[in-house]
Amino acid sequence: MSGGRRGYPPAAMAWTVWGLGALLYLIGFYQRVAPAVMTDRLMNDFAIGAAELGNLSAFYFYSYVAMQIPTGILADRWGPRRLLTAGAVVAAIGTALFASAPDLWWASGGRLLIGASVAVAFVSMLKLAGHWFAPQQFALASGLALVFGVVGGVIAGVPLRMLIEAWGWRPVMTVSAALTAVLAVAIWLRVRDDPVDRGYDSHTLATHGGGPHGSILHGMAEVLSYRNTWILLITPIGVAGAVLTFAGLWGVPYLRQVHGLETRTAAAITSLLLIAWAVGGPLLGTLSQRIGRRRPLYVWTTAAALAGWTVVIFAPIPIWLLIVTLLFTGLVSGNLIIGFAFAKESVPVRLMGTASGICNMGPLLGGMLLQPAVGWMLDRNWLGATAGGARIYDAAAYQTAFSLMAGCLLVSLCLIPFARETHCQQTR
Repeated sequence: MSGGRRGYPPAAMAWTVWGLGALLYLIGFYQRVAPAVMTDRLMNDFAIGAAELGNLSAFYFYSYVAMQIPTGILADRWGPRRLLTAGAVVAAIGTALFASAPDLWWASGGRLLIGASVAVAFVSMLKLAGHWFAPQQFALASGLALVFGVVGGVIAGVPLRMLIEAWGWRPVMTVSAALTAVLAVAIWLRVRDDPVDRGYDSHTLATHGGGPHGSILHGMAEVLSYRNTWILLITPIGVAGAVLTFAGLWGVPYLRQVHGLETRTAAAITSLLLIAWAVGGPLLGTLSQRIGRRRPLYVWTTAAALAGWTVVIFAPIPIWLLIVTLLFTGLVSGNLIIGFAFAKESVPVRLMGTASGICNMGPLLGGMLLQPAVGWMLDRNWLGATAGGARIYDAAAYQTAFSLMAGCLLVSLCLIPFARETHCQQTR
């Protein structure tokens, strides 16, 4: 059978296959933070306040979180090609529904479809990387995945706002839907689950994953029996949740209404926060590996993130210092990479995948819970001011609302010291 094979696939082919999957992840991150630069338009079009807007944005996270466990199963049974194609098709439908929504109910349905569909991208990318790349390239592909995500977040900043100002948010979202549909076609035509399907040798051994497997529910129950799993699931709710809440929805209106910045400038600042977050991940992950311990660096960086957000929320500082503080806070919030490694090492090898899937829900739960909670708190402290049909909130309202982020971070900081140190060694 292998006699007709031509060796391993060319690098250009491998990166093209992986890159098409990565583009869906880019679109997913773009959709995750896109509402931040259209808060005023959405509040005006749907006649809603901050609580409803927070919930509209969070519908993405509701379905994204719910899909985390099933995605791994579907990737194994369907294969990345089918799963990515289906994800891109549903994402296109959801985006079109959101763009044409006559009311909040239909818009929320569109966001729900988008979140559920793009949730398949990350796991599918990793599965493709395992088949198309040599083992030593897997870490590079994983790191580049985060880069693709942040590029999507940056596109959803200043560029998206400029397009919205020129054409309106509905036409721009309609074009986004069309581009996502084009990607679905490209994935179906070009992506294959394994190089064998193109006549090349696979980087994955046929015997990989062999051996007895228990039920999915039994594996989840066993993973949740470890104390570290709970700690490392809850901790990112505060750390990553604060970043996703600020950069993904409330940072732009806050910088506009409290600091008097233009929307484009505010969007640029939140994009810088996301970039710092992306840079911090691999830096802190590598540093933790060199130290040979997970817990101390996780504790100190979480404390630094709490200090940074406290300054941003409560200190009357000039805008240049606010930007510097946000960059610092984003950088240290990249410690969620430490948490992923920590979680993987805290369970036996056979449970690594399940542990990673469960703990990957933490950052998403942060956005899901904090975005609507901050919006609800803003509405409770609204003094009645409006501009162009959108509500205006004062500095005191934002301070009270953002205090929820600081509170969640404090809980995270109190939990980490109770985690069992792994010394960067996999549990047997």
